[in-house]
Amino acid sequence: MPNSMEKITTFRQSFVDSRGRERIFNGVNIPDKGDDRADRSAFVHACDDAFLDKMQSLGFNLIRLGMTWETIEPEKGSFNLPYLESVKAILDRCAEREIYVFLDMHQDLYASFGRGIGDGAPKWACLSDGRLPRPAKFVWAEGYFWGKAVHKAFDNFWANTKIDEGGGVLDYFARMWQFVAGMFKDHPALFGFDILNEPFPGTDGGRVFKKIIFNLVRVTLFSGSISRSKLVSDLIHKDRRMYFLDHYTGEVLRLVTSAADELIYRFDTQKYSPFINKISKAIREKTDNGILLMENSYYSNLGIPYSAPAIHYDGEREEKIAFAPHAYDFMVDTDLYKYANNDRVGSIFAEHRRSQQRLDVPVIVGEWGGGGSGNGWFPHVMFLLDLFDRNKWSQTYWAYTEGFLESELMGVLSRPYPQAVTGTISRYAFDRGNKVFTLVYEQAREFACDTVIYLPSIPKAVEASGTHTIEKGMDGATGLLRVKSPVGKNKIKVWF
Repeated sequence: MPNSMEKITTFRQSFVDSRGRERIFNGVNIPDKGDDRADRSAFVHACDDAFLDKMQSLGFNLIRLGMTWETIEPEKGSFNLPYLESVKAILDRCAEREIYVFLDMHQDLYASFGRGIGDGAPKWACLSDGRLPRPAKFVWAEGYFWGKAVHKAFDNFWANTKIDEGGGVLDYFARMWQFVAGMFKDHPALFGFDILNEPFPGTDGGRVFKKIIFNLVRVTLFSGSISRSKLVSDLIHKDRRMYFLDHYTGEVLRLVTSAADELIYRFDTQKYSPFINKISKAIREKTDNGILLMENSYYSNLGIPYSAPAIHYDGEREEKIAFAPHAYDFMVDTDLYKYANNDRVGSIFAEHRRSQQRLDVPVIVGEWGGGGSGNGWFPHVMFLLDLFDRNKWSQTYWAYTEGFLESELMGVLSRPYPQAVTGTISRYAFDRGNKVFTLVYEQAREFACDTVIYLPSIPKAVEASGTHTIEKGMDGATGLLRVKSPVGKNKIKVWF
């Protein structure tokens, strides 16, 4: 296993490598959320050599690898070493291809509770006061809205309710993360630690849902922000029914969700912040390697402001932090996804941008995209990719499924982008209509290494400051543009 991979760290709102280059990452989620998690690793089969070769050729250089606490510690105090060794094998193969990995401790609805509902915590850490979740009738996330078992389990999680003489729920969670961090601390493919997927406020989360629904009715009927006659007309005419959600623009959505701002502020500052500080300290007791990823709460996926401060412990701010927000359109994973509203989702990411600026950290959009039938939703994906590029954001698409790398979607996700830049990026963009990629950056000093741009196909022409070479990939159809550029302002244009 090579050790030539650059260690990735942060400088203000950018990722940088050990040679001082600004880095951008194009990635995908590979989650393991199947049944019998303690006995197998479904995602190992998705990460064989052929898969990773294909992934590299398509320009993916980052994986958000989803695991669950239940898988890692199925029995209290007993860690699943065979499973973790299989995860290490994935990182070994990724290192051979210079693909980075960040470890995501995934949860949905807190845990499966042994009933196949949700994923996350082991049964022994489900302190739900005797309540059990009910199967969903409409959408998988119902347990968040009115599920008492989910609410109570999260309440006890945030409160660090005592399990036994070994401590509370968070104490065990911290020790689990500490064990994982110790196992992967020196791995060259390690990018960082995504400490908890979409943290949920518990009982207050149920209150948030009620406030949002009540305010939705109020804004729809009485605020004047929506034309009720046009809304009703769209609803009653079958050929326009798919457009009725367009009345809920980004501005209107923010009016609706503002009713829950105070509850989410209280959660972020009083529960999530102490939690992530505690777990971060536990990880840092094992290793200084890896970036610590802060996530917004489940409800900030709707654009409610994220208010947690940067990670602090022992009186100091953690140096290697990134923000990993999520957002989806209402219609994701349905046949109506082709009608996804750019303004609405764009407004959510605009709020995430404000959070980034407040924290002064780089961003990896941890989850976005999703899917639907056909390809009518591809323009929405293109819109989001362009938005991420304008913000210089890295991202991991949700999510890998069987046949993902062979799908038509790769024509959208596999695009030119700067993987490593010997300076500070001013801007970069891919003009799909004219098939032209442009990168502008300021280089303050001489570099012994290159600026590297991923090429989804061999270009027709290149204009670049300094000298450049094209390194073809193993497939002969894709490649890397390597540029040795001078001090000063540099501009690179690539025609496809």
